[in-house]
Amino acid sequence: MNAKKLLQIGVHPDCIKTAIQCIQASAKGEVKENPKKSIPLILQAPETFLADPVWQPLAQAVLNCEKIEQVDPIGYLTWGDDLDAGAHKQMQNACELPISRAAALMPDAHVGYGLPIGGVLACEDAVIPYGVGVDIACRVKLTVTDLPFDLLAENDSQKCAALDRALEYGTVFGAGRSHTSGPQYHEVLDEDWSVTAVTRRMKDRAVSQLGTSGSGNHFVEWGLVELPDDSLGIPAGRYVGLLSHSGSRGSGAEVCRHYTTIARQNAPATIRKDSQKCHLAWLDMNSEAGQGYWAAMNLMGRYASANHAIIHRNVLQLAGAEALATVENHHNFAWIEKHGDRELYVHRKGATPAGTGDLGIIPGNMADACYIVRGKGELRSLNSASHGAGRRMSRTAAKKEYRWRDWVDVLKERRVRLLAGGIDEVPGVYKDIREVMAAQTDLVETLGQFTPRIVMMCGDDSPAED
Repeated sequence: MNAKKLLQIGVHPDCIKTAIQCIQASAKGEVKENPKKSIPLILQAPETFLADPVWQPLAQAVLNCEKIEQVDPIGYLTWGDDLDAGAHKQMQNACELPISRAAALMPDAHVGYGLPIGGVLACEDAVIPYGVGVDIACRVKLTVTDLPFDLLAENDSQKCAALDRALEYGTVFGAGRSHTSGPQYHEVLDEDWSVTAVTRRMKDRAVSQLGTSGSGNHFVEWGLVELPDDSLGIPAGRYVGLLSHSGSRGSGAEVCRHYTTIARQNAPATIRKDSQKCHLAWLDMNSEAGQGYWAAMNLMGRYASANHAIIHRNVLQLAGAEALATVENHHNFAWIEKHGDRELYVHRKGATPAGTGDLGIIPGNMADACYIVRGKGELRSLNSASHGAGRRMSRTAAKKEYRWRDWVDVLKERRVRLLAGGIDEVPGVYKDIREVMAAQTDLVETLGQFTPRIVMMCGDDSPAED
């Protein structure tokens, strides 16, 4: 095994020389040992190898690398009231990391893995794969179209049949699903997918899933857009809009899994062995693994953007519509930004970039308004805002508490036609988007609203049409 391979499996750069010496010693011993099997075990539990005649030096070196400098936890500011204790605990854990330099918690915050959803964390010379999340570069895109406003305002199922079909055939929902119309094309596929071993391995899946929408809270929907002025470059007025929420699909999930494994293997014992903090394992940006993750994450960002481009292209074509204006943004990503006198890696896990002038989209739920916003550049929030209303209960709790009979009349009253969706995505599982927006008036200004009318999500338990 050479230095490159050792780095890939998670050996700390400071331990590479010792690892090679131990490998050479094992090859000369009477009992031949397989480094590919032994070294991962040493990284997981170095203390159990301290008496091993061959691997003791490496085990001690790994332990020495784990003796990180103790630092006082940083503080963080919170927007919004009544955030659950679990989200606060996860934010406190993140603020105890020696790499953390600044943090904030958005008003839609709730428990995630490692960093809470709605958590913003700035780190020095390090990136946390789970600080970005499994669905790398999950994003929202709005296209304002030339379709007549009155058509959707009435939302008659017969008159809007073409809009329904456009959602049903313009994309595909479901974990692991490929596009049923065959591979779609976008120039992102012409990029160098061999920048890392994992992206090279995932390209075929990325090709098959381009233009698909995933599961969970992902959606594509038609709605009414109200613009009080020309901030989007088109005249003030009322329009029909197409809104989508999706990310980097299976490719992004595999990138997160791959680099999280490396980060955990190389994490200090205090992180690796803590069930709460193990999802906060980080990659040193001066390491090959850190640079590899960064390249893969950014490729996934471009892929997620392409995913939405294909969805909107297909749906608009099927509906016979043209785009007048678009707004889109990532909300599961990391950016290099300058805060104070330092360049930091800012993780926004379920948080919208809200630097001065940044345009963004903050959805509510399948029956409530979505807000088109412009960032105010509030430094205390690290130029961030919420990415949505935020869940107030888990999917498991929602399935126990609600039945469709509780929501059919609510959707009808709000003139929403749900083509497909799960009971774990009904309005009641989310916080009130109006309260969330009221809690962040210092972070963003509202430029307009999108109100859902025809909604397509993943799920076969949605109520039948009457």
